[in-house]
Amino acid sequence: MRIRLPLNFPGLTVSLLLVLASPAFAANVKITPLGSHDGEFCSRDRALILEDPNGTRILYDAGLTVAGADDPRLGKIDVLLVSHMHGDHVGSAHIKQPNEGTCAKPQPSQSDLPNTNSVNIAMAKKAKIVTGSEMPKFFAGKLKALGGDPKASQLVRFGASLQIGGVSMTTVPAVHSNGIDGGMVGGQLGELLHTAGLTAYAGPPTGYVLTFSNGLVVYLSGDTGITAEQDLVVRQHYAAKLVVMNIGDTYTTGPTEAAYVVNELIKPNAVIPSHANEAATKGSKLIADSRTDSFIRATKVPVHLPLSGRTMEFNSQAKCMSGC
Repeated sequence: MRIRLPLNFPGLTVSLLLVLASPAFAANVKITPLGSHDGEFCSRDRALILEDPNGTRILYDAGLTVAGADDPRLGKIDVLLVSHMHGDHVGSAHIKQPNEGTCAKPQPSQSDLPNTNSVNIAMAKKAKIVTGSEMPKFFAGKLKALGGDPKASQLVRFGASLQIGGVSMTTVPAVHSNGIDGGMVGGQLGELLHTAGLTAYAGPPTGYVLTFSNGLVVYLSGDTGITAEQDLVVRQHYAAKLVVMNIGDTYTTGPTEAAYVVNELIKPNAVIPSHANEAATKGSKLIADSRTDSFIRATKVPVHLPLSGRTMEFNSQAKCMSGC
């Protein structure tokens, strides 16, 4: 005998609400690249906005291609992440507006020294800067010097986590360098460092693992080579499903090494290439035999190109639901 329950039956209503609130039915994480040229993946592109379903917006490595704090593409920003202190990531300068120069050689003509593009954006947006290593003290000093709140520069170190707006974030090791150029230090000390060919100590560089409110776990590699933690920590502990991976070679992992990290160490469900150090697309289409093309052909999971200004949406399992 079958019993038919009315749709307003209290138990059924509660059960339906619980199902709709589960990660499988939650909204998607939105990822929008802010590159130098609209609709393209270009040589200096690093910046991404990652938006949680609850509206928390995170800017990762503003670099040279966010057109300053007034860039209309930014909108509301709650948190800035900086992987390390090199100018193409923290922002020693920025483009005046998108599409200046060429995709291969954009023109970041507006200097941000000694503050950096990241600090200027954080000030304008009243956003937090979250970093690891010895970077938080540097950013706190910059914010204070500009009349901002030094406590807006927050620390999260490897093995710990920090939650802001429902997004849990932690730093993970990266193998790279992380000196603060004299131009960012400023003053007499900065001049002395520049003259001596030295940089200030900022601790080791970092990557990030972000866990969003819909359950999606994203690994942001920063600039790195191959590390054991990509298997032991990023895959085994955090179970990252979406990877943003540097592929530029010489300065970071090349396409073959990056594909090894994806295929054998992290084993995510999808990947977004970054830091290609080339004009990877033309007319929004992949350029054949490019470094990015080599990476895509060597990678076993779906690869989604970060075309500037085009928003991609991902569910909890890193399946692209739109924009890819």
